[in-house]
Amino acid sequence: MPDVCFCVADAFLLFLQMDLRLLLIASLSAVLGGSWAQQEGSICIKRNAQSCGECIQVSETCGWCSDPDFLGEGEPKSARCDDLESLKKRQCGVDNIENPRGSVVVNRNNPVTIRKKDVAEKLKPEQITQIQPQKLTLTLRSGEPQTFELKFKRAEDYPIDLYYLMDLSFSMKDDLENVKNLGTDLMREMQEITSDFRIGFGSFVEKTVMPYISTTPARLINPCTGNQNCTSPFSYKNVLKLTNKGDEFNRLVSQQQISGNLDSPEGGFDAIMQVAVCEEQIGWRNVTRLLVFSTDAGFHFAGDGKLGGIVLPNDGKCHLENNMYTMSHYYDYPSIAHLVQKLSDHNIQTIFAVTEEFQPVYKELKNLIPKSAVGTLSSNSSNVIKLIIDAYNSLSSEVILENGRLPEGVSISYKSVCKNGVVGTGENGRKCSNISIGDEVSFQISIESTSCPANNKPEVITIKPLGFNEEVEVVLNFICDCECAANGEPNSEECDEGNGTFECGACKCNDGRIGRTCECSKDEVRTEDLDANCRKDNGTDICSNNGDCVCGTCECKKRENPAEIYSGKYCECDNFNCDRSNNQLCGGHGRCECRKCVCDANYTGSACDCSLENSTCLAKNGQICNGRGTCECGICKCTNLKFQGPTCEICPTCPGVCTEHKDCVQCRAFNAGEKKDTCEEDCNYFQLIKVNDRDKLPQPTDQSFPLTHCKERDANDCWFYYTYAIRNETKEVYVVEILECPAGPDIIPIVVGVVAGIVLIGLALLLIWKLLMIIHDRREFAKFEKEKMNAKWDTGENPIYKSAVTTVVNPKYEGK
Repeated sequence: MPDVCFCVADAFLLFLQMDLRLLLIASLSAVLGGSWAQQEGSICIKRNAQSCGECIQVSETCGWCSDPDFLGEGEPKSARCDDLESLKKRQCGVDNIENPRGSVVVNRNNPVTIRKKDVAEKLKPEQITQIQPQKLTLTLRSGEPQTFELKFKRAEDYPIDLYYLMDLSFSMKDDLENVKNLGTDLMREMQEITSDFRIGFGSFVEKTVMPYISTTPARLINPCTGNQNCTSPFSYKNVLKLTNKGDEFNRLVSQQQISGNLDSPEGGFDAIMQVAVCEEQIGWRNVTRLLVFSTDAGFHFAGDGKLGGIVLPNDGKCHLENNMYTMSHYYDYPSIAHLVQKLSDHNIQTIFAVTEEFQPVYKELKNLIPKSAVGTLSSNSSNVIKLIIDAYNSLSSEVILENGRLPEGVSISYKSVCKNGVVGTGENGRKCSNISIGDEVSFQISIESTSCPANNKPEVITIKPLGFNEEVEVVLNFICDCECAANGEPNSEECDEGNGTFECGACKCNDGRIGRTCECSKDEVRTEDLDANCRKDNGTDICSNNGDCVCGTCECKKRENPAEIYSGKYCECDNFNCDRSNNQLCGGHGRCECRKCVCDANYTGSACDCSLENSTCLAKNGQICNGRGTCECGICKCTNLKFQGPTCEICPTCPGVCTEHKDCVQCRAFNAGEKKDTCEEDCNYFQLIKVNDRDKLPQPTDQSFPLTHCKERDANDCWFYYTYAIRNETKEVYVVEILECPAGPDIIPIVVGVVAGIVLIGLALLLIWKLLMIIHDRREFAKFEKEKMNAKWDTGENPIYKSAVTTVVNPKYEGK
């Protein structure tokens, strides 16, 4: 973003410089007795370039005519600068048009390397190429972008350096046990990816000052409490330089001891900075560099050092002595931006292996550090190998291009063509994702210059994929002047006795001189004699207050909107102060010339707002304004105020066509109606034609003129049918001569129907009454039966009851 701001500032300064030159433009049209009407052409003319070099900086479409005889009498030098087609139309020969173009030259273009794991001969890292081409030279002209293509292809079996940086505070005690065998296990797993793998190990705790650690003598020896045996605290220690010996990694890590500190955040940023900048001590090669940062806590960053009285910002340099960071007590923690710069400069891809608790913090950090990944570390680091493999695959499957600092006035844009033809533009044009080994992707890169650098010297920028050591070198050359300027003649006699350099067919004036041939001195620009030539009709206003008098000639001011131009010998004209219509200059149907509208064809008026076309006034019947008005500026003006609408076809207070002519049709066709007595006087305005049947009435589909069908009722409730039409200004009425009258009612069926209805209704009512009685009786009987069933009778004997039968038992009877 700062580069963009500088570019805008440079463009503004250049604009101010051009305005200053406008005040010093040489033109002797008044002195020579001629005049030159200022052109309102392309941007090339508007910028009033005074030399070929200035002209080609205006736009890539601008050219300069170097023919010495090109200008007419009174024309200024700036008229030599115009768009190419205009120069040709103005009879400037093709050989005399200066129009240098930019170019792209590929200087080194080694093909990408095809490397296999199973081959006997292994290539060195510096012999492997993954990006093509490697060096280009661009020649830039202002406003003309130059585009080239970069190809990237991941090489198989690419070497990897992995440095494991571990937090050795007391909370990581159980994690250390699982990391002790990491070397050989990780070597075995990485063999599936590359045959050239090296691993290193480093550890960190915290700055060795209060309040980060306890500085009492006992705590400096053993910072842990209880019976725990811990090593002395330290900031960062390089335990093992990068090596391909996994056993050596296991041996040295097994010898490490846990330490301790007081606060929760750790000094990991100090360690990351030293790992990045101490390339020789760490043993980094120009291969894929991975830094695994393992911790279960947060981090200190720039500014936190003030708690310990440390105020000097981190210098970003290596301070390892005997593999120990010795300046932790002297320099503050690095900032995140500082770390991003160093990690990018040294092509280091970072893998944050952190516990679940601190995942949100490190994911935010990942968004700030390009080519980094975050993995969830188990509580005892048992999943660290899988975490590293997954993170490496994620990082290596994405390529992101970045460029070095751009010179002022230079911009760059990217367009990516990724796997399966996926195209990205803008910020997405810098990267491609889901890239497998052997996949080739390409990037279209455009570089454009908006101005020439102050020193006009070549500039060099680099473009590289993040996390990779390879880069593309781009040399930028700038076209700041025309080739013909090299053959210029200093102090030429063509330029008023040596007051300028004659180059590219025109005079380039020395300091203090202005004019077409450098004939005027700046001191003479405001003299009264010269100012008199800039006053219209001997008035008091110089150049109509819209310009400056330069060498006796008006040079009109420039407005903020380049489309708005002052013109004329005295700048008395402009193209933006004409009448407007619909908030558009000249109604959008003309152009403004010297404060008056010049209308397009078929338009007139002071603001070109009056259309001469009458198609918008045509009614459906083909008549202008329905014959009830006049067409003015494409709009109907109705002569009868009761008619309205775009074509005077609407009359809210008028009866319909059928109602309007009903009485006249009735009196002429049937000698009846309200106008029966005045029929001859009031109803002779139409031609009456009678037909026998409705089917013989004219139909709308059979006519080429508007036709209305009508159905009306007379005083006897009889219907009559007719049509009303206007053909060739003749009103025609077709009427059916037979009336349709309703027939009288038939009395007998009505009487029979009424009597039958009464009888049937009576029978229906009797049947309904009988049905209701039957239903009621059945309900009562059912109720009685139910109560009878529920009755309970007393089965005891009546005490006063005596049976009429007496039974006597014979005591002698034995049942024989």
